[in-house]
Amino acid sequence: MTLEQLRIFVAVAEREHLTRAAAALRLTPSAVSAAVHALETRYGVVLFHRVGRRIELSETGRVFLIEAKATLASARTAELALSELAGLKRGMLTIQASQTIASYWLPPFLVAFKVAYPAIDVVLREDNSAGVTQAVLAGTADLGFLEGDIDAPALLVVTVAHDRLVIVAALDHPLAKRRQVKPQDLANASWILREVGSGTRAMFETAMRAQSIDPTMLTVTLELPTNEAVCAAARAGPHLTVVSELVARPHLDARRLTLIPLDLDTRAFSLIRHKERYRTKAAQAFEAMLPDFRDAWSGGGI
Repeated sequence: MTLEQLRIFVAVAEREHLTRAAAALRLTPSAVSAAVHALETRYGVVLFHRVGRRIELSETGRVFLIEAKATLASARTAELALSELAGLKRGMLTIQASQTIASYWLPPFLVAFKVAYPAIDVVLREDNSAGVTQAVLAGTADLGFLEGDIDAPALLVVTVAHDRLVIVAALDHPLAKRRQVKPQDLANASWILREVGSGTRAMFETAMRAQSIDPTMLTVTLELPTNEAVCAAARAGPHLTVVSELVARPHLDARRLTLIPLDLDTRAFSLIRHKERYRTKAAQAFEAMLPDFRDAWSGGGI
């Protein structure tokens, strides 16, 4: 079994599609198919079920996927350790961040990092907070950035910024002209929200409970997977939505949306990393560029 075979298997398993996996790996479909077939033949197992023109992971394949990802993460760590013997003249930094942070807060820091370390390849992946946590735990991301709190004892967590959630709506929404809204107004409203698992959704539900509103009793017309999608949907109908002030600001300035007058608590933007995994020099260099980062680690995390 080779690392290349493992990479191919993981790519196919994540997509459950040979052609898409081949495109992502820049290989021919026949090469990808041959690698999977070689694994199955060598070990006498069925990793995928062929259902018509589709493929699906078998139960054996699901179990093996966990081990394959762990092996690749370990191999990547070893490779990074060797490549960094030459300092920051080469290497890679993989960051996974929740949508708001990836789109609105991180980019200036990524640009500054690339100017300072042009030979380091930077990969930024976007996911909700639950996905970011899982990526750092699994070792597929060096650093993670997310909103709010997490419960993961294996991770170190530090606050690197603060953000405020705001409620917005279309300009002609019935609550748009109010100088003040009551909890009952929110409870009676129609909402368009981010998906469960996003930091924005979790913080919104906490804020509603603080207003003595049970979030499970709200009328949620749509759940959408992106900030821009919820803003666009709110512009199209009589619905409220909640987003980061960073996300809302361009829409408010352009008068595409209006602010609903209710103060919500601020939330933390947190950096997370694994307590025990190898900490690359690239990751250390990026951490050092963040505002007040070293003061925030006064407990000795650095």
